[in-house]
Amino acid sequence: MIVGLTGGIGSGKTTVAKEFEKLGIPVYIADEEAKRLMNDSPVIKRELTHLFGKDAYTDGELNRPFIANIIFNDKSFLEKMNAIVHPRVAKHFNKWIFKQNAPYVIKEVAILFENGGNKACDYVITVVAPKAVRIKRLLHRDDTTKKKIEAIIKNQWTDDEKTKLSNYVINNVKLEDTQAQVLQIHHQLLKKI
Repeated sequence: MIVGLTGGIGSGKTTVAKEFEKLGIPVYIADEEAKRLMNDSPVIKRELTHLFGKDAYTDGELNRPFIANIIFNDKSFLEKMNAIVHPRVAKHFNKWIFKQNAPYVIKEVAILFENGGNKACDYVITVVAPKAVRIKRLLHRDDTTKKKIEAIIKNQWTDDEKTKLSNYVINNVKLEDTQAQVLQIHHQLLKKI
């Protein structure tokens, strides 16, 4: 059984994913795999260099600030980049899933609904948190600005849009409450197997 885990930036998807891992549930973090593939896959490197130009990579590593600047100024580049990377991540996930031995797996994807990945999931959990909490977390965690965070939030689906299509919603503000919600959902999912 595949359970999608999503939520807006700063909602706390990673925190929730770790709670499922503590329960023995394998978690696949699609963004981490995408980052790894963008640095390791010769095919992806070639295609991204063709898309963004010779400055797409510096010393063999993806030049994130350079690419982020291009995407920020022209959103069509994000769609083109996703068209290169997402199919490879999906292929990797399909190989990974067959190596797992658990009643279900969690597939954590930031833009699960935006890219239609929810259709490949049996159930979907959306993590939500108030916008002010999300911004505070991100300012603490990342080297960024409130303006950049708000631009990312604006480009993602709203919590309302996501929760309408979700089977479960975790309100992630206090860790103890989040842990209780994860445990409750875990028991509900085990009953569905």
